[in-house]
Amino acid sequence: MTLTRLQIENAKPQAKPYRLFDGKGLYLEIAPTGARLWRFKYRIGGKEKRLALGAYPEVGLKDARGKLDDARRQLAANIDPGERRKAEKVALTERTENTFEAIAREWFALHSPKWAASHGGKVIRRLELNLFPWLGGQPIKSIAAPELLSVLRRIEARGANETAHRALQNCGQVFRYAIATGRAERDPSRDLLGALAPAIERHYAAITDPRGVGALLYAIDGYCGSYVTKCALKLAPLVFVRPGELRMAEWSEFDMDKAEWRIPAHRMKMRSPHVVPLSRQAITVLKELSALTGEGSLVFPGANDRERAMSDNTVNAALRRLGYSREEMTGHGFRSIASTLLNEKGWSPDAIERQLAHSERNAIRAAYNYAEYLPERRKMMQAWADYLDELVAAARAGHASALASQHGHASQPNVRGSGLRQDR
Repeated sequence: MTLTRLQIENAKPQAKPYRLFDGKGLYLEIAPTGARLWRFKYRIGGKEKRLALGAYPEVGLKDARGKLDDARRQLAANIDPGERRKAEKVALTERTENTFEAIAREWFALHSPKWAASHGGKVIRRLELNLFPWLGGQPIKSIAAPELLSVLRRIEARGANETAHRALQNCGQVFRYAIATGRAERDPSRDLLGALAPAIERHYAAITDPRGVGALLYAIDGYCGSYVTKCALKLAPLVFVRPGELRMAEWSEFDMDKAEWRIPAHRMKMRSPHVVPLSRQAITVLKELSALTGEGSLVFPGANDRERAMSDNTVNAALRRLGYSREEMTGHGFRSIASTLLNEKGWSPDAIERQLAHSERNAIRAAYNYAEYLPERRKMMQAWADYLDELVAAARAGHASALASQHGHASQPNVRGSGLRQDR
């Protein structure tokens, strides 16, 4: 006998689950909680199986019989309806959960806490702007090398070859993560080695001629914009850290008595703590600035929000206001100035490299050597600040001479003679 709607409505929960059979393997299971579930009992390959067809009343009697008929047609074609449903569910997961964007964001969330915030921001923006619009919604398994290359060619077409190479590198990281987590079989980015146009190596623009450096420092002394920005411009050549490390500086990291700035590992590009010995000149700048921003946590807060650091473009914008194009000087260029001139003056390359916080090949050693060469670096940083004072003094004298030359008293200062060279 087949079931009727009245029988179903009158069926009450009991202490144990029980079934109301409709025929052809279809039955309604009544749970002690009152839940009513349609199931189909069938045999295939000598094994008895059950297939869930939905819950009553969401799936009514007529609908349940329709689903039963579909399942029986599959059985007649020697298709296991239960296995087919599993395959469809996997396919749906591939289309919605195992997409390139979903896995890329999962990979980013896993690794970004170990990166500097500025680096993580660049990575996610690169993915969002260059890859997700074309690959984001595709199952990661379905992406082949030619399709990936087509997307990277879009980046090359606008002349951003370096971005294309970095995007390819990020894709490889995402694909390898997908392989490790069982959601992809291979990494198509490996097939594209040599397929991209070589990236043009670009160096950060910097003035490395001593006379030009003096003129730059003299211009900074006359900067008429924000005082916080002016202090950042004055401190940058004295400490020559990376721009992101400077603008994110916190007052708690500075010890004026010890004349040290200790930058924690999480804010360093190489993820190792870094010590910056502070010259007398650097301390003077910091003490003057502390009257303005010392009540907050950030040394260089933003103009509109004291809880956020100044923009990463603030120093570069200030240099443009001073008349220096991006082909002449950048915020990162203060590092090149220090590296070039300190090496020219004979300071230890090891001390210079350690002060620049360049990468240490031995990762274990890097965790312990952040204070390496510190006595020599203290001496070097004070000598460097004194040398910069000489350069700006020479530039100031040159400016005065230029004015005097208008009255027949021209002279040219010699800024190369200095006491920066270390006695050996």
